[in-house]
Parts: sequence; structure tokens; C-alpha cells
Amino acid sequence: QVELVESGGGSVQAGGSLRLSCAARGFSYATYCAGWFRQAPEKEREGVAALGSDGNTVYEDSVMGRFTISRDNAENTLYLQMSGLNPEDTGMYYCVFARASGRERCSLSLLISAPARPHAYWGRGTQVTVSS
Repeated sequence: QVELVESGGGSVQAGGSLRLSCAARGFSYATYCAGWFRQAPEKEREGVAALGSDGNTVYEDSVMGRFTISRDNAENTLYLQMSGLNPEDTGMYYCVFARASGRERCSLSLLISAPARPHAYWGRGTQVTVSS
């Protein structure tokens, strides 16, 4: 059965760091476009970072240079290392895996559209709260 277990969320002060983890089970993890999206109350879902099976990465402009996405295929785990956190980063963070079609590249928009795709999985979310 497909199972995604997220951890690492919490409350920190501005300037702090957190490392989010997502352990994936039950599907061909290494073949999927992987990433994270977040959503704050009364705001639209926002793609944060994407990592393709080829190792290419894409970051939302506001997190570039502060966040790093990585994966450990041996452990079937996806990570998001976050540093220099600010209140704008507050929100519910979700790990997501989706299969690209044809020559489609792994991207933030692909991950955000995961719920509408036939081969996609996402976690239950982990809350990140950053205080000023």
C-alpha cells in the first residue's frame, strides 16, 4: 500500500531552521517527480521545490538560496532543508510525488496539479510556523 510519512515540522523563530522529511513506501519512488508545496490559511497552494529523477531542481523564487531539496533513494526518503526562515514561510507543508507525462519536465506546477493526475501521491502535511 502507498504510504507517506512526514516529519520535521514545528514552530521556530525568524532566522531558524527546520528539516522536513517524507518517507515514501509502496510505489516506484525513484521514477517520480518529487517535491513540496505549502498552503497558508486563506492563501492559494504554492509550489516550494521540485526534484526530478534526473537530479534537476526547481525552487520558488522566495525560497531560493534558503531551501534545499534532496532525496535518499536507498531510504525512500525526500527532504527539505530550510534555513533563514521568516514568517512568510509559515504554512502547511506537503510532500508530493507525481509522474511526468512524455517529455514533461518536473516542475512546481506539475506538483501543484498532483491531485488531478492519475499517478500522484501526497502526504497529510506538516505544519511550519515561524514567529517574528
